[in-house]
Amino acid sequence: MKFLVGYDGSNEAEQALKEAQKHANAFNAEIYIVTSLEQSSTLGKADIEKAEGELEYLRTPFNIDDIACETFVSVSYLSPGEDLVQFAQENKIDKIFIGVKKRSKVGKLVFGSTAQYVILNAPCPVVVVK
Repeated sequence: MKFLVGYDGSNEAEQALKEAQKHANAFNAEIYIVTSLEQSSTLGKADIEKAEGELEYLRTPFNIDDIACETFVSVSYLSPGEDLVQFAQENKIDKIFIGVKKRSKVGKLVFGSTAQYVILNAPCPVVVVK
C-alpha cells in the first residue's frame, strides 16, 4: 500500500504524519511525505532547500520503524490541493492523510481550503486529522 501525507509544517500536519505512521505499521505501507509550494516570484531557492531539509528530518522516525518513506517538495503553479491530488493520481496512492485547521466560513471563502479540495477530489480515501 502507498500512503501520502500532505505536509505544511503545521501542528495538524504533524498529527497527520503520526497517524500515517501508525497506519503504515499496521498495513506495511510505503509513506510519501509531500510539501507543495506554489511557484511565484517570491519563492526562492532557499525556501525550497529549507522545505527539503525539514522533510529529510521527518524521515527519521520512519527509518527507525523500518517503514519505507520518500519525501518530495513539489513546486508548481497548481494550488497545494490540486498538487496533492495530482501526485496521488500519478503515484497510485491508496490513502491520503491531511491535517486540518479550524477556520470560520469566511476564512475558508477568502483563503480557500487545501483539505477541502483534497477531500472532494482525491482518487482514494482521505484521513483527516485535527
